[in-house]
Amino acid sequence: MAIRQIAKMGHPVLRKVAARVENPTDPEIARLAADMRETLEDIGASGIAAPQVFVEKRVVVYRMIAARIPAGSGLKPVPWTTMVNPEITPLTDTKVPVWERCLSIPGLHGKTPRWPNISISYQTLEGETVSHEATGSWAALLQHECDHLDGVLYPMRMDDMTLLAFNDAPGALAEEAASGQDKIDPLFLDLVDRWPTRDRWMAA
Repeated sequence: MAIRQIAKMGHPVLRKVAARVENPTDPEIARLAADMRETLEDIGASGIAAPQVFVEKRVVVYRMIAARIPAGSGLKPVPWTTMVNPEITPLTDTKVPVWERCLSIPGLHGKTPRWPNISISYQTLEGETVSHEATGSWAALLQHECDHLDGVLYPMRMDDMTLLAFNDAPGALAEEAASGQDKIDPLFLDLVDRWPTRDRWMAA
């Protein structure tokens, strides 16, 4: 296994549509997935798509740890999962805005419309086909990672660019956190807590 370099926004690899994996059981794909997992473990992140490590293949590796689950979501942790050739089907008619960050866009966060309920189908490294539903921040995470397979970064999905901000100046995020935190990813609440001048700017 190896820790891989992460492509940053602006690199052509992040704008390309990744190629379908013809043989999910190919040892090369297993090695890629292992490297992607080790890369995530090294930085303490939750998900990554193959194009983010400069590989134009439709592969996603992710997990959901308890510390990243919003308090009022009812979601449970998800162990390390490798998805080969994932396909998403929305199960709702409307989207809801969700706060997001991206390894390929360091230092920024934004609010992106996402389907709150989806069905996802993918192949495992053993060649089996798995299908299940996902809701809330789990569904948003899967949509975010699968977007990378089609050359889409989350700012391209945003419909209000005033909500794109630096992590050390989370004004709009802080306003939302003050009104209720039960549906906000704890990672983003931590941004608010670490904002040195929050009290000055968010005073009533």
